[in-house]
Amino acid sequence: MMNFGIDAQSWRALSVVIGVAVMLSSVIPAAAQTTGRAIDVANYQGADREQRLTDGAKREGSLTLYSNAPTDDNTALVGAFEKKYGIKINLYRASSEEIRQRAVNEARARRFDVDFILNNAPAMEALTSEKLLVEVKSPHVANLMPAAIPSHRSWVGFCLNVLVQAYNTNLIKKADLPKTFQDLLDPKWKGKIAIEADDSDWFAGLLEVMGSEPGERLFRSIAETNGFSVRKGHTLLTNLVSAGEAPLALTVFNYTAEQLKKKGAPIDWFVIEPLISMPNSIAVAANAQRPHAAVLFFDYMLSDAQKILADRDYVVTNTKIASPIERSKLHVMDSAKVLQDGEKWQRLYTQVISSRN
Repeated sequence: MMNFGIDAQSWRALSVVIGVAVMLSSVIPAAAQTTGRAIDVANYQGADREQRLTDGAKREGSLTLYSNAPTDDNTALVGAFEKKYGIKINLYRASSEEIRQRAVNEARARRFDVDFILNNAPAMEALTSEKLLVEVKSPHVANLMPAAIPSHRSWVGFCLNVLVQAYNTNLIKKADLPKTFQDLLDPKWKGKIAIEADDSDWFAGLLEVMGSEPGERLFRSIAETNGFSVRKGHTLLTNLVSAGEAPLALTVFNYTAEQLKKKGAPIDWFVIEPLISMPNSIAVAANAQRPHAAVLFFDYMLSDAQKILADRDYVVTNTKIASPIERSKLHVMDSAKVLQDGEKWQRLYTQVISSRN
C-alpha cells in the first residue's frame, strides 16, 4: 500500500482520526439530514403532491403527534385521518406549555420523536425561535384568513380560540345579560362573576382595544365592587357554569359552551365586545422522522379537518367554511407580541384579577 511518506505510527494515528470522523459523520449530521428531508417534502408543490405524500407516509407507517386539543377533538381528528389514509397516529396529549418544553428538551437532547405539533400560537412562536419548525408550502394555506398566517410561516393557525362569555340559563335571564364590561359594575353581579386564572393574553387583548389605563381602571373597579371567582381551566369553568356553581363566566371557549348546550345543559354563551381570539396552530417539526406523514397531516388539518372542527363548533380559519362567529368582528392577537410581553401581562392580570378572588 502506498503511504505517501507517512510513517507507520503517524499512519495509525491518521487512521484513528479518519475512523472517528466517519463515525461522527453518521451520527452528528443525522438531524441535519432529517431536517433536509423534512424541508424537501414540505417544499414540494407538484401536481402529484397528495399521491407522493400518501405513498411516502405509507412507507413511514406512522406519525407522532403532540397536541393540546381536548381529548374528544383529538379523537375525532385522529380517527378520520387514520380511516382515510391508513396511517397510525401516536398521540401525546398535554398542556401547551408541557408540549413546548418537551419539544425543546428533546431537541436539545438530540431526540427527535415528534413529527407534528398542534398547540397555541405563542408556544409555537417559542418553538419558531428555537428553529424547531419548518414552513410547509401547502396549497391549502391560500384559503386561510390572513391573521392565521405569520410572516415566517413556520406555523399556521387552523382555528381560533375565541373567548366568549357564558351563563347558566336557570339562574340568569337572557334579557338581564350585561351588554358591556362596564355593566359588570352593577351590584347585581356581586359574587356571580367567574373567570379563568391564566387568561392574561385575553386581558392584554382587551386593554389593547379599550386602552390600557381605562381598561385596567375598569377591571380594578369590577374586582373591588363585585369580585371575581377565579378558576383554573376553561373546561372546568364551563362545567361550573353548566352546574350552576358559576352563574356567569367571562372567559370560556365558544365551542365548549356550545357543545354542552347541544347536550342539553342549562348553559348558553354570548359576546361582550371586543371579542378576543388567539390562533390555535399546527406545524411540522424541522427534524420530523416521518416527514411525508407529517406534511400529509398538515394538509389534512387545513382541508378535511376544517369541516370536522366546524361541525364541533370551532371557529376555523379556512374562509370557505362557515363560522359560528363573524370573523370580521374578531380581534386576533399578535402571537409574537403575546410571547414577548407575556410576563408583564401575567403580572398585571394576577394583580388586578387573579389575586382578587
